[in-house]
Amino acid sequence: MNTIVSKSVIKAEFVDSFLDTVTELIEKSRREPGCISYDLYNDKNNRYVFTFIEQWADENAIKMHNESEHFKTIVPKLSQMRESSELNIYKKVK
Repeated sequence: MNTIVSKSVIKAEFVDSFLDTVTELIEKSRREPGCISYDLYNDKNNRYVFTFIEQWADENAIKMHNESEHFKTIVPKLSQMRESSELNIYKKVK
């Protein structure tokens, strides 16, 4: 199992647009083969910080997700709304 943690700081003027845009990404991603969970969190201390925590069965599932039409369409839109981002992929060891 692989876990993706993707943290973004969203520009203040785009918070509402960001939330509207990610709805489709979340719904479609959750239906993909190999998706165990796909959730979005908002930092309680900073309303502009959002973090996706995703769990995928294996690296192939992540590859297929990254090649999906909804990913390739929506993620570039989200990139324009970000001030910064950080992406980490973790493999469970125990």
